Amino acid sequence: MRRLVLRSSLLAVGAGAGYALTGSSLADAKGVAPKLADRVPSREERLASLAKGTAENPFDVLIIGGGATGTGCALDAVTRGLTTALVEREDFAAGTSSRSTKLVHGGVRYLEKAVKQFDYGQYKLVHEALHERKTFLSNAPHLSHELPIMTPCYSWWEFPTMAGDRPDGKTLKGTIVYYDGQFNDARLAVSLAVTAALAGATVVNHAEATSLIKAPDGRVTGAVVTDGLTGRATRVHARTVINATGPFADGLRRLSDPSTTPMIMPSAGVHVTLPDYYSPENVGLIVPKTKDGRVVFMLPWLGHTIAGTTDADCAVTMRPQAREEEVQFILDAIADYLTVKVRRSDVMSAWAGIRPLALDPNAADTASASRDHIVTVDPDGIITVTGGKWTTYRLMAQDAIDRVLRERGAAAGPCVTAALPLVGGAGFYPGLFTEVAQTYKVPHRPGAIDTKIAKYLVESYGDRAHEVTRIAEERRLGRRLVQGHPTLEAEVVYAVHNEFCETPEDFVARRTRFAFLDKRACEQALPRVVELMAKEKGWGRWKAAAELKRALEFIKTFDSPDHPAFVPTA
Repeated sequence: MRRLVLRSSLLAVGAGAGYALTGSSLADAKGVAPKLADRVPSREERLASLAKGTAENPFDVLIIGGGATGTGCALDAVTRGLTTALVEREDFAAGTSSRSTKLVHGGVRYLEKAVKQFDYGQYKLVHEALHERKTFLSNAPHLSHELPIMTPCYSWWEFPTMAGDRPDGKTLKGTIVYYDGQFNDARLAVSLAVTAALAGATVVNHAEATSLIKAPDGRVTGAVVTDGLTGRATRVHARTVINATGPFADGLRRLSDPSTTPMIMPSAGVHVTLPDYYSPENVGLIVPKTKDGRVVFMLPWLGHTIAGTTDADCAVTMRPQAREEEVQFILDAIADYLTVKVRRSDVMSAWAGIRPLALDPNAADTASASRDHIVTVDPDGIITVTGGKWTTYRLMAQDAIDRVLRERGAAAGPCVTAALPLVGGAGFYPGLFTEVAQTYKVPHRPGAIDTKIAKYLVESYGDRAHEVTRIAEERRLGRRLVQGHPTLEAEVVYAVHNEFCETPEDFVARRTRFAFLDKRACEQALPRVVELMAKEKGWGRWKAAAELKRALEFIKTFDSPDHPAFVPTA
């Protein structure tokens, strides 16, 4: 491990339990494995399936929104035996679900409120989250892991999560370490979508619900879905429509009733990515109370360090962007705790996400608004599930589908997702990277695969890593897309055919995490990404050029708009 950058000589370490699966099967609560398809259906097949949701033969459930909650609902519904469709106007996890703090956590500050304010609701939130955290780490062991997080103590008597501001002149006495989980958020959402599709759900990204279909009695019975790639519209009918659009939930509800009462209090959170030497390799840091009372994390993630987050009111947009004052706030907050000189020039990427907090009219600020989820039914029959957080996505989905069945008075199988490993997880075990390293024959040079690449592939694809290396071998696509990052050219081909990757942005932001890790490296990789995608999708010269131009514009949003553009030196 690299040298700890905290100014401390005392570290108290707690114990944590591991939850990695070692080759368990996809099994429900009764031990019967849901039947999964052998391959992921093509976009043409999925669009054709979507069109089969007619008024005479509607889907049981149409889910609008492809983030954590929507993809979780799709998997829950289809594995109960419900005919299920999901549409997402951009990409899976294109919004909030790819822009989290990457923690699978119980919520330290929510526990503080539970104790100090005698708030049972906050305690219930923490209790549920801790239970779901264990399930999360078990079902996606390749995409998640335990992470020790330390918090500094400046008095021997001080309990860090409840301490006030540090008095001037006090020196660090030590740290307390607790364990949380960490994960790859966007890839988790993609894995949920793929697993749901393999189980029989019709899931389509880049397909927007542009209007709602209503019965004569005013009940919503489907949506008009427009293909974002071709502009073709399809009427999709369903017995129940679920609104899982996160911060855009009120917008969808207004398509049915423009006067509907808002449910969402949007709250913006900003993160920055810094070099790996800003944090120890396997230990995170929480600053429990900054000068203005907010919490800031600094965490190792995918070979880099991420720091954040802020918590402030914001407008709802699909392209939120970090403001320079928020970036500076994060850098200032972590500077006092590091021996590393904190520099703005070290920021490799900066991104903003919008949390769909469940509105509490009595809350004084966004940090006091409930992070618990809400499942509600509007008079038109739309079921909206919102609020919550990544850690409890599975429970949110279970509650939403339970509500669907209660409203319809229908019967279905039990929820099986508590013991349902996601695609790539069933055959994962901690030493799987050694198999990849030993069996992969590097196609463009003699010698074995780099261990770093083998670990990266397994931590991204689980037991599907062998398929990526097969593509690399057979098509001689084993080169890195850009120097300094382990991402291989073969991953582009794999993502196009196995992970619903339709645009270069899908690949650099959500199939891999280039955009979130290193904006400049992302810009360098994009021409080759577009070249490879063009070959797989049959794009002509002008189409490829347009895709590259749009992707480069998208990458610009991973910095504050008022930060001077990087100008390379001669």
